[in-house]
Amino acid sequence: MLTTCYIGGGTPTVLDAMQWERLEKLIEKYFIFAPDTEVSVEANPNSLRVWHLKRWRDWRVTRVSIGVQSFDDAELGQLGRLHNAEQAYEAIYASLAAGFSVNADFMFGLPGQTFLNFGRTLRDAVMTGVQHISLYQLTIEKNTPWENIPEEKLSDGYAPYRWAQWYLPHKGYAQYEIANFAKPGHESIHNINYWRNGQYLGIGTGASGYIDGWRYKNISGLDNYIEIVNSGRSAFASGERLDRDSAAHEAAVLALRMADGIDIADYKYKYGEYALLDICSKLRMFPADLYDIGENRICLTQKGMRVANMIWSELI
Repeated sequence: MLTTCYIGGGTPTVLDAMQWERLEKLIEKYFIFAPDTEVSVEANPNSLRVWHLKRWRDWRVTRVSIGVQSFDDAELGQLGRLHNAEQAYEAIYASLAAGFSVNADFMFGLPGQTFLNFGRTLRDAVMTGVQHISLYQLTIEKNTPWENIPEEKLSDGYAPYRWAQWYLPHKGYAQYEIANFAKPGHESIHNINYWRNGQYLGIGTGASGYIDGWRYKNISGLDNYIEIVNSGRSAFASGERLDRDSAAHEAAVLALRMADGIDIADYKYKYGEYALLDICSKLRMFPADLYDIGENRICLTQKGMRVANMIWSELI
């Protein structure tokens, strides 16, 4: 039975009405929905249409996640996005007017991005009334246009992220996870399941899943995926079953992404006293103002969240 359903990992808004009808029928045929299931759909401003919103509202969709990235046209052009700021505003306002809980994604640390521009984008996001904001720092990957960009041209992400941690809570958005801020009742239930190391079924090309301790990833390439599935063969590209020690460390890292951190009793029950002591000893290698080890929970402080990658590298 589905308690959450997330349609994304691509651009669902490129599907036409007939394709959406087929998709809905397939999902309804093979899955049972729990009452009040959170159903999320990703959307790009350049391809989102009013008929999408009407169709989703008439089906089961409760949440729309829009890839805005910035309200600055120059930054959007630099990112190679296919939309402009005006289209992003229109997508948010239309989704809110249709009655959805709306998330908007934004990026910081872009080459040449000023603190003023990022601040303006974030203030404009708050003014739209969107209920959930996700912030992601640009990471430079191989085989991308920015692979060889000089380091001195990259923006420092520490200052804008720290400011967001101060600004958004003052506007009613609680930071419940490293990259996510939400108004009360609008947290992403689907993503919380990831961070709590819950099970999830990944369907489709390139999708990932985690079932009964088995983590897998499907093959990429739509044509190849369709051919393999139609032939009755497995579409897995890779898979692994984590040993107890690896699973314990991964669960700790995932939990520490969230503001409420590790539930000590639950963690000790699942992974044992030794695993808990190991996590605590590794955290104590860092300055005490980066984490909080309490009677019931272990969590990162806001300052700790700003250097979380450094902490996680020791835990893994």
